[in-house]
Amino acid sequence: MKFKQMTAIAALALALPTLSLADADDDKLVINGELEMVTKTAAPAHLDGALSEVISGWHFRDDDTQKMQMDDFDNAGMLGVEAAAEMWNAVDGSEGKSCASCHGEAESMKGVRAVYPKWNEAAGEVRTLEMQINDCRTTRMGAEELKYAGDEMTNMVGLISLQSRGMPVNVAIDGPAQATWEQGKELYYTRTGQLDLSCASCHEQNYGNMIRADHLSQGQINGFPAYRLKNAKLNGVHNRFKGCVRDTRAETYKEGSPEFIALELYVASRGNGLSVEGPSIRN
Repeated sequence: MKFKQMTAIAALALALPTLSLADADDDKLVINGELEMVTKTAAPAHLDGALSEVISGWHFRDDDTQKMQMDDFDNAGMLGVEAAAEMWNAVDGSEGKSCASCHGEAESMKGVRAVYPKWNEAAGEVRTLEMQINDCRTTRMGAEELKYAGDEMTNMVGLISLQSRGMPVNVAIDGPAQATWEQGKELYYTRTGQLDLSCASCHEQNYGNMIRADHLSQGQINGFPAYRLKNAKLNGVHNRFKGCVRDTRAETYKEGSPEFIALELYVASRGNGLSVEGPSIRN
């Protein structure tokens, strides 16, 4: 068994620093037998020693789930990518344009996912990939916005993420983005809800342990969007945030809210140096 069962007390409190953590497995993620992912690397300096190593959530899945991500034919998330590829070339909106009209093939998006969320100078704000997609749709295509956490949006993020697969996450947190990053950091460490838990309670202090039937990972988001076996579709980052907050018995924020945008920037930066994996497979 790769992971130790969390004690009953720890499952309730999730805050005992003396718990013995199981090491993540030493397997290697190689996709289609040729593309090796960086799934463990030294923690970025801005974590200030909170972690010595950052580890992809892939290591915290069982063998069967890991294998599904290693072959695109077995990765059900690729169905969403295929749907988005059709949408990429479909004309929509008053301007008679498709995504391809401006960007050409989807391969032109190589490197994009690795640096998002990022500061947008013209808009004067940190933007997620979902925000940028909707900006393109409304300002360039004259099309309606996609629902932030809807299937069409998540599939499109999956298609764009795929183009950066294997590239290192390199999210910038300095300059004008720093204030948003600081807000996200505060949210990450703030305990909320009836269970009095923060993101760090599970994903920094107790990763490697088990809570109920699930293995706690470091909560890295380099694999998103992720096809979850739980609901059999691709899921975006904010959808996962929303579920985590609900699990603390707290009132959650909405997908696309300023709070979740800030949290995404902070959490993404915690995984700087890991490979972009999306679309990944998770429980």
